[in-house]
Amino acid sequence: MDFIQSIINRWPAIVTGTYEHIQLTAVSLFIAVLIAVPLGIILTRNRRYSDAVIGITAVFQTIPSLALLGFMIPILGIGFTPSIVALTIYGLLPILRNTYTGLTGVDKAAVEAGVGMGMTSRQILFMIELPLALNIIMAGIRTSTVLIIGVATLAALIGGGGLGDLIFRGIAMANSAIILAGAIPAAILAIIFDSLLKWGEFRVTPEGLKK
Repeated sequence: MDFIQSIINRWPAIVTGTYEHIQLTAVSLFIAVLIAVPLGIILTRNRRYSDAVIGITAVFQTIPSLALLGFMIPILGIGFTPSIVALTIYGLLPILRNTYTGLTGVDKAAVEAGVGMGMTSRQILFMIELPLALNIIMAGIRTSTVLIIGVATLAALIGGGGLGDLIFRGIAMANSAIILAGAIPAAILAIIFDSLLKWGEFRVTPEGLKK
C-alpha cells in the first residue's frame, strides 16, 4: 500500500526521471555505436592493433562506474554532458568486442565467393560480412544497452538526472517505496529497450539468415 501511494504521490517525478533516463540511455548508446562499430570494422582490417585497442577499452570498463563519473567532474563539470561521456565510455566494450568478433568470424568461403564475383571491399563489407555478423553485433549492442541503463542511475550523483534521483532520495530517507519507484521503471526500461533492439535485429536480418 505504501508503495502504491508513493507511486501516486511522486508520479510527476517518475515521469520526469524516466524521460531523462531514456535521454541518457539513447544518446549514450547512439554515440557508443557510432564509435565502436566503425572502430571494430577498422580493427578487422588492422588486426595487429586489435588487442591493444580492445584492451584499452576493457581498462575503462574495469573502472568503477561511480569513480568514472567522478573523474568527469574536474574535466566537464556536472550535468548531462559529463554523464553522457561516462556512459558512452561504459558502453563501448561490448559493442566493439562483438563487432570485431562477429566480423572476424565470418565464413571465409563467403568472403572468397564475393571476391570471385568481382565485389569491392565495400560491397563485401555491407553485403556479406555485416549481415552475417549482425546477430553477434546486435548482442553486443543489447548488452551495452542494459549496462548503460543500470549505470545511468548513478548519473544523478553528478546532476545528470534520471531515475537515480528517486533511488538516492529513497536511500537518504530510508524509504524502500521511493527506492522501488525509481528502480522498477529502470528495470522496465531495460526490458523495453532490449525487446526493441531484438525486434530491430529481426527486421534488418536478411530473410535467408532468419531462423
